Amino acid sequence: MKEKTAKRKNRSVTLFRKLHKWPGIVIAILAVLFALSGIILNHRPVFSGIDINRNLMPPGYQYDNWNLAAVRGGLPLDSANFLFYGNIGVWKKTESGISDFNQGFPKGIDQRKIYNTVLFNGRKLFAATHFGLYQRELNSRIWEKVPLPLKEERLADIFIKQDSLMVLSRHYLLKSGNGRQFETIQLPAPINYRRETGLFNTLWELHSGELFGLTGKLVVDLLGIVTIVLSVTGLLHFFFPKIAKRRKQKQKDNSKLTAARRLNLRWHNVVGYVFVAFLMINTTAGIFLRPPLLIPVAGVKVGLIPGTHLDSPNPWFDKLRRATWDDHLQRYLFSTSDGIYLADESLKKPLEKPAIQPPVSVMGCNVLEKTGAAQYLVGSFSGLFVWDIPAGYVLDAFTQQPPVAGSGRPVSNHMVSGYFETPSQDHYLFYYDRGMFSFEGQPNWEMPKELLDKSSISLWNAALEVHTGRIFEHLIGAFYILYVPLSGLCLLMVLISGFLIWWKAYRKTKKPQAKASTR
Repeated sequence: MKEKTAKRKNRSVTLFRKLHKWPGIVIAILAVLFALSGIILNHRPVFSGIDINRNLMPPGYQYDNWNLAAVRGGLPLDSANFLFYGNIGVWKKTESGISDFNQGFPKGIDQRKIYNTVLFNGRKLFAATHFGLYQRELNSRIWEKVPLPLKEERLADIFIKQDSLMVLSRHYLLKSGNGRQFETIQLPAPINYRRETGLFNTLWELHSGELFGLTGKLVVDLLGIVTIVLSVTGLLHFFFPKIAKRRKQKQKDNSKLTAARRLNLRWHNVVGYVFVAFLMINTTAGIFLRPPLLIPVAGVKVGLIPGTHLDSPNPWFDKLRRATWDDHLQRYLFSTSDGIYLADESLKKPLEKPAIQPPVSVMGCNVLEKTGAAQYLVGSFSGLFVWDIPAGYVLDAFTQQPPVAGSGRPVSNHMVSGYFETPSQDHYLFYYDRGMFSFEGQPNWEMPKELLDKSSISLWNAALEVHTGRIFEHLIGAFYILYVPLSGLCLLMVLISGFLIWWKAYRKTKKPQAKASTR
């Protein structure tokens, strides 16, 4: 009976070793890439000053015809000159050409990621960036940082309401009459509000650790280091026998190598069984953040976990994306991660969600441009739509037909990333993939060499491309979308099989040895 049990145990351990060894060798390098890129993603401000030349990136990451959200919008300065801005910062276009207008922004392309720019009181420019608010006098040569009464200065939009400067962060609306002192406004909850958040958001923050604040992020950083340690020690354990065999053939002493192999295996086992549960939770959360497993969780709402980063009394915590004031309606418009809402001027009443509104991608609203009395162009990766709020209709800007219900894909064939009108009333649309498009058939502008030289990709964005697998699209095509879920499932198999090997083989062998030593 004992012999049969031992044989079954040996067979199961042999199977687990195979499941751990060969997939582990395949996933080890990818796991290191996940870990390193994840640590960078967790600390964007720290790495925001580091850029990578786009020519060092694979095909598809180079600017061509103002693509890749290079331009989000424009701001006329007079009848001939205007500014345009986006992921390339702020640039000025005159009759003589295009010139750099980024003087004063901190080092790093990520520091001049511009969401909107306005001219306030006819003399001062304000730019809403990913890392705060900046101002610049028209006759000045540099941008200057404007202090804001916010703990997190990640901005989403900026607009003018009569004689007030309105700044939108991801959480709050700020109001100023002079551009120096700001009143922080927490928007009232919408009608029928429930304290919920998206399951996607919860999994996202669980995966990054932000769900538990800075402590959680540091724990996830530690898991990244653990992943690197397990990958390196695992590969060393695989190559040790081959190295020992070669040394033996050369009649060299292997005693030190044998000791190193035992120490390496001990570290691999100890680190593995201590952190295996945390690694499995983190990996499982990660595979649901990319299609196809993203699709079933994208629209699911869950309750807020008490005491976590998402457990905020602010009903609009991390939900605000774009905003404007409509003089005709005497209402604010707020584009949020939950849809577009209207608010009264006092900002005291519950926000209302129009029953009929244009589709907006989960990546957020990129265009909210007024075209008439309570009429708007609304653009995102879901397309471009004409929205007449009083009439209650939405039309596809290209087909002039009502929008078709989505198929579950987060993007459409018209991935709109920007739009603006020049002083000469030329209208330009910017696609994320195809770049610049003129409605009037005007020739597209050539991207100056100076602009291309100064518009690298940030280390943070490069890490994001690695972490999501998009950087491999040029090699495997559309199958890159399966990179995260398949890698995650493979990593889970390696973790589970590794733990079972330790449980059945290494953990059990210590007990008989301990008993024998006491006799």
